[in-house]
Amino acid sequence: MGSALSVIVSGTRFSFKPLAIVILAATLVAGDAVAAFAAQYSAIVVDARNGKTLYSKDSNGRRYPASLTKMMTLYLTFEALNKGRISKSTPVVFSANAAAEPPTKLGVRKGGSVTVETAILSMVTKSANDSATALGELLGGSEANFARMMTAKARQLGMDSTVFRNANGLPNPGQFTTAHDMAILGIALREHYPQYYGYFSTRSFMYGKRRINGHNRLLGRIKGVDGIKTGYTRASGFNLVTSVSTGGRRLVAVVMGGKTGRARDNQMARLIHTYLPKASTRGGGDLVAKNDSSPVAAIAKVLLPKHDAPTPDKRPVVQVADDDTAQTTVDTVEAKTATVAAYAEASQVDPLATASVSKGAWVVQIASSPRQSEAKAFLEKATKKAPTVLADASSFTVAFDNGGTTYYRARFGGFGSQTAALKACKALKRKKIDCYAVQQ
Repeated sequence: MGSALSVIVSGTRFSFKPLAIVILAATLVAGDAVAAFAAQYSAIVVDARNGKTLYSKDSNGRRYPASLTKMMTLYLTFEALNKGRISKSTPVVFSANAAAEPPTKLGVRKGGSVTVETAILSMVTKSANDSATALGELLGGSEANFARMMTAKARQLGMDSTVFRNANGLPNPGQFTTAHDMAILGIALREHYPQYYGYFSTRSFMYGKRRINGHNRLLGRIKGVDGIKTGYTRASGFNLVTSVSTGGRRLVAVVMGGKTGRARDNQMARLIHTYLPKASTRGGGDLVAKNDSSPVAAIAKVLLPKHDAPTPDKRPVVQVADDDTAQTTVDTVEAKTATVAAYAEASQVDPLATASVSKGAWVVQIASSPRQSEAKAFLEKATKKAPTVLADASSFTVAFDNGGTTYYRARFGGFGSQTAALKACKALKRKKIDCYAVQQ
């Protein structure tokens, strides 16, 4: 792999591969291929001061990320916080889809909500699958679209061997990564969002009257360990990304495919003990460029759907899997519901009938499109199809930017409460009009 971490760099002395803008094809993995790299060991230790690889064992081998996936969900959450699109107190509404995710989970019911900060804390400690899905729907409009955003961000960071299919890491044969790519992400989280990185050192937090403890057993066990994330499914084995900062030295280490949680933790401890003394106390400059200019706009334009009308509310879940819980798997992961609490970015409002909807009001969204004319057509068609349901509603479009491309949400306002919006959406669904209720 070479002596330097293969990432995108700005203003450093390292040589790296140029960013390739590519269109991702769907990856199909047969059942025997799943077993082929299930629980295979791979690892990497990187000096986080200069990018030098201190240890590597099959670090470019393809692996399932399991809950390490949530590191990217959190990266995009931190990005949204940093840009003011959301705040720590923004409500994260749990759709039927998010509420139905298998454990480990926070356990919020359909229609309930928590703050962004609570969702973050539940992910870094409990590795809550429902919180990850709800955040993905908040940030992407639907979890499927959010997965495209995750993959596009991976390319921006230089994670060229990673594809995301969901926000939580539950089993999906088309979702894969490498130890090398996870090291890039681990370094990027600290370098790009140091103001939020401290969340990863959270060992427990109070959720109501309940104390939720974390899965990362190396926190407090090894001096200098400050995160980052555990992961487990049957197909992946036991995974761990760990950051260490002590004595002026910084490491990011990745272990994937452990046979047990204890074996994985012990191997990580050995790697830290062996390679921390070899790490440099000097070095500077970001190792991973942010690429905020969004050079993946081209791929985003190709991959993003024309509209994000939601899919059915319910889907069968046969079994469960995550981190250090019982060994179970998901046999059926069907279409994701696009219930979403909207970005605070929705400032460009184009009223089609009456006045625009005030911030905080409940609205009903039926679709979104890269063309405003198409978004308006959706609204006009829905009005003609359900005139009684929408008699007192006002139609409007909301522009938002995604990956450098402007999209338009097609919405109806004029509902006095969440209950009224949900009731209207239910009536629209009876008319075969896909929709979801969301707070403006």
